[in-house]
Amino acid sequence: MRRSSGSGGQLAGQVGGFSHESEHDLAVMVSDFLENGSSGAESRCSSDSDSGFSDLSHLADRIVFHKRVVDQYESDLLSTVHSLILSINETDLHCVKAGACNASCIRQSLSKLLRFDGYDAAVCISKWQGFDKVPGGDHEYIDVVTDGKTGTSDRLIIDIDFRSHFEIARAVESYDMILNSLPVVYVGSLPKLKQYLQVMVEAARSSLKQNSMPLPPWRSLAYLQAKWQSTYERKLGPDAWNTSGSNSFDYKQCIGHSRRLKASIQSEIETERLLKPIINENSNNRRVKLERWRRPVFRA
Repeated sequence: MRRSSGSGGQLAGQVGGFSHESEHDLAVMVSDFLENGSSGAESRCSSDSDSGFSDLSHLADRIVFHKRVVDQYESDLLSTVHSLILSINETDLHCVKAGACNASCIRQSLSKLLRFDGYDAAVCISKWQGFDKVPGGDHEYIDVVTDGKTGTSDRLIIDIDFRSHFEIARAVESYDMILNSLPVVYVGSLPKLKQYLQVMVEAARSSLKQNSMPLPPWRSLAYLQAKWQSTYERKLGPDAWNTSGSNSFDYKQCIGHSRRLKASIQSEIETERLLKPIINENSNNRRVKLERWRRPVFRA
């Protein structure tokens, strides 16, 4: 078993669009929040106030910046992950544990394909105890261990349903725009992941504030960080799972999740392809302006 660093090592998670937390603790938290924590919860706001829109617009720029600033290894790994997910056949998906599969079969297939491609990849299961208002729970994701520049091992996190962790009730329009600008699949380091989390917590707080609602504890920064920074165990194969409880209903759920995931990735790839000429044009314009600024006004 490995341990990850960080103060979020004792908090909760959600997996691939399916709930994968301590159900009783989370149900109590949600009930308590709805009854006591949301002043003006009956109000509904689907559009942005002027100040709120301005704040969220600034946060949207930060999301775009984080998406563009990637090193070559992360970029190549993301492309590989996209290609492998799109290549997974529905017949390859088999429930790999008892109870709700929660897309574990997709993660298991993806990590296996990554190992075939030479990556040190594994499915990770993090667990933590709850404290204060944050319930305990567990979360499942993939990591790839690489040789760091200093001779130590680095970890890259792969979460196949990244956006689902930030869905909130009664979101204003600009929040939904920010949510949809996030990567469908997150591939990157823990420090970069934290940057995304900080932006999304700010955006969620701003959106909820416009509905006179406080930020619920399951959308707090500490709660979100716990999903990837808690104590975790790496599993290399499905033989570690109990498959006796798998059934056709879970299989159909995973088929549906796989189809939605593939459609979202294909849409993201197409959007990036269409935006690339615009981004390159803007970059070239900035470069030309910079060169003009550098030229001397007077020549000898």
